[in-house]
Amino acid sequence: MTLLLLWVLVLPFGEALNAQCVLQNDFKPGFTTGGDFIIGGIFPLHYRQERSDLNYTYKPGQVQCNGFNPRTFRWILSMRLAIEEINNSSKLLPNHTLGFKIFDSCAYPLTAQRAALAVMNGPDEADRPMCSGTSPMLAIIGESGSAESIVVSRILQPFRIPMISYSSSCACLSDKRQFPTFFRVIPSDAYQVKAIAKLLIHFNWSWIGVVRGDHEYGRFAIQGLLKELEGTGVCVAYQKIIPLLYTSQRGVEIIRVMNSSSARVVVVFLIEGELNLFMQDYMKLNITGIQFIASEGWVTAALFTGSKYYPFLGGTIGFGVRQGNIPRLKEYLTMVNPEKYPTNPLVLELWEALYGCSPFSLSNSSKLPLCTGQETINVEHSAYYNTSATRITYNVYKGVYAIAHSLHNLISCKPGIGPFSNSTCADITKVFPWQLQHYLQEVSFTVSGELVSFDTNGDSIPSFDLINWQKGRDGKIELVKVGMFDGAQEVGKQLVIYNMALTWPGDQTEVPVSICSDSCTPGFRKAVRRGEPLCCFDCVPCDSGKISNQTDSIDCMACPEDYWSNVDGTACIPKVVEYLSHDAMGITLTVISVVGACVTLAVFAVFLYHRNTPIVRINNSELSFFILLSLTLCFLCALIFIGEPTSWSCMLRHTAFSITFSLCISCILGKTLVVLAAFTATRPGNNVMKWLGPVQQRIIIFSCTLVQMIICTAWLIASPPFPYRNTQYQRSKIILDCSTDLAFWVVLGYIGFLACVCFVLAFLARKLPGNFNEAKYISFSMLIFCAVWLAFVPAYVSSPGKFTTAVEIFAILASSFGLLLCLFAPKCYIILLKPEKNTKQHLMGRAIK
Repeated sequence: MTLLLLWVLVLPFGEALNAQCVLQNDFKPGFTTGGDFIIGGIFPLHYRQERSDLNYTYKPGQVQCNGFNPRTFRWILSMRLAIEEINNSSKLLPNHTLGFKIFDSCAYPLTAQRAALAVMNGPDEADRPMCSGTSPMLAIIGESGSAESIVVSRILQPFRIPMISYSSSCACLSDKRQFPTFFRVIPSDAYQVKAIAKLLIHFNWSWIGVVRGDHEYGRFAIQGLLKELEGTGVCVAYQKIIPLLYTSQRGVEIIRVMNSSSARVVVVFLIEGELNLFMQDYMKLNITGIQFIASEGWVTAALFTGSKYYPFLGGTIGFGVRQGNIPRLKEYLTMVNPEKYPTNPLVLELWEALYGCSPFSLSNSSKLPLCTGQETINVEHSAYYNTSATRITYNVYKGVYAIAHSLHNLISCKPGIGPFSNSTCADITKVFPWQLQHYLQEVSFTVSGELVSFDTNGDSIPSFDLINWQKGRDGKIELVKVGMFDGAQEVGKQLVIYNMALTWPGDQTEVPVSICSDSCTPGFRKAVRRGEPLCCFDCVPCDSGKISNQTDSIDCMACPEDYWSNVDGTACIPKVVEYLSHDAMGITLTVISVVGACVTLAVFAVFLYHRNTPIVRINNSELSFFILLSLTLCFLCALIFIGEPTSWSCMLRHTAFSITFSLCISCILGKTLVVLAAFTATRPGNNVMKWLGPVQQRIIIFSCTLVQMIICTAWLIASPPFPYRNTQYQRSKIILDCSTDLAFWVVLGYIGFLACVCFVLAFLARKLPGNFNEAKYISFSMLIFCAVWLAFVPAYVSSPGKFTTAVEIFAILASSFGLLLCLFAPKCYIILLKPEKNTKQHLMGRAIK
């Protein structure tokens, strides 16, 4: 057969017309009827093949077809019914009749090839040379499987015989360069895979398995599906191929993979016959709980509607060809019985399949019990008799009418305006198949209320019914329409699922879950596992400052600059603005500052009350009062640092701090000079005191303070401090603080310089005579002052947030308390507790005789 096919295909077209061939072995048609125009039909009446042993030592026998399919027999009868209606019509092909010849393909490409060659011969293929003159066959209705249609179409192509498929949906058949004579009344798989992809997305099935047949139908279907699933988040866990010549060993291997996989949804691109063998092994292993997505090749197969299939296939969902209505079909089916067709072997097999018996007239070779052949066909025989939702049957019916309408248009052609060369029409006594194909391409008609036409690729309008396999009253499977897919609609409106209860595997009430990884909740992002599909991922929390507010976020979004992520990482919230406010720390520092100022004022009051005592007057009481007033201001200036920084507070806090401390240290420096001069002036000839009188002391204090005031003025004019929002140091907060630049360290350095000069002078005068040498206390106070501010520098630089300001306030308060205690505590002790020592003689170190 293969050599014969190759020989025919390589011949030039002219030679092919004169070729002759005779098929080996007799291959009778299932049904045949003569007419003015002959059309053929190829149907998979059987779904199982038995091939002889090919050991190449003897001539192989015929392929034996077994497993009669009553559903396919119904397709054949719908073709016969359509032809009878057309022949009896006075409007369609008047005065002309259609004849037919129908062969069995046995649901296998090799036997489909044999049927294609046989259908092109005359009524009796064994004694009629093929293609003597014009082909006796104008068009063919066939085939069911895409693999078989590919073979048949390639055989018919050299003879330019058009074929209309009723069930071959492979997208590859839309290629007019390879299949120029192919038409179909079933939508292309290009639309079926679109529908399946939308179904998977609708039910959130992101982790699926795929099982397909080893043919173009399965190959092109999976290619189209994978393309449709790109970028949708749906991944394929595995792809398994069921070989054309099925073996249980291979089937069991595939079943074990399906059962062990975490993917509980399996898309199956098979035809009815292939799936039947696979399901036998599937049921033997008692595998349940898998959600099948059926291709149109088997979603409406009545073969699997028995009650024994429900535990395994119940809940199956898939897209089938849209159903249609065929008037008189049910009545027509009941008219077929062995009594009416006593010599037709197909009717015999139908009776054996429906009743499990053999009619007495044909029972010679059958081992089944005898029956009369007059048994009544009833609802129990749904595979054959169910006409409530005809789909493929309706497609066959439409295909016949498409040919009839095309022929009607052909014979209705008016001379002079024909479509062929020189505007001629076809010769109705000698019609060529290619002439009929021209009219097929342009045909448009209505049957049972549905518009039928073909596009430039020979495809029909893409439309599917969504079918769900539900449990019927008697435990059998019922095919229930639960939605539809219309490829002609807008993208978002193509898939429609009705508001009705669906059946799922194991009678579950909820939609099955088929995912590789659980969804990532808001606050997490997906991190793909290395070496695994995109659907397999880990959920990783969003980094601080980033959020995800959707399920299964691929990445986390960064919050705006002034916002930060909440604890759950699901929303951006305004950052906490941090500054030293009136919280616990702020209140504590405020209290300390106020207490320090009050203590200073109390000391001022004590000194003012005892201003005429020797201990107050001994070192220029005026300087002591200046020091106490400046210390009071130092304590109070710490309050400016507490609260939200503003432009005015930023300028005031640093200038007030620097000027008050400069005034304080300048007064202490003046006092130190006075102490040093007072003790050195006792030497003969030394009149240094005349250079350190009150006026000179005021000049020293004013001059030292003026330098700081000049520095501060230049600072405020050139680059005044301002409040700024620091978002870099601590990303989760906005630290509100006053800017500090080089000028801040200059004013601080100037205060340190005054303190160092004061410390050196006091240190030199520490051993001068006298019971109350104030130089010792000044040197000690300057030592504390310098230690505090030297420690302040690293602490200030390294402290985060509001603690930077707190450190500065602490340094101000600590140094102020150090000066107050070191300089005035000893004097207050003598004034209040040891008044007997508050005498000039004691203070000068002279003993009272």
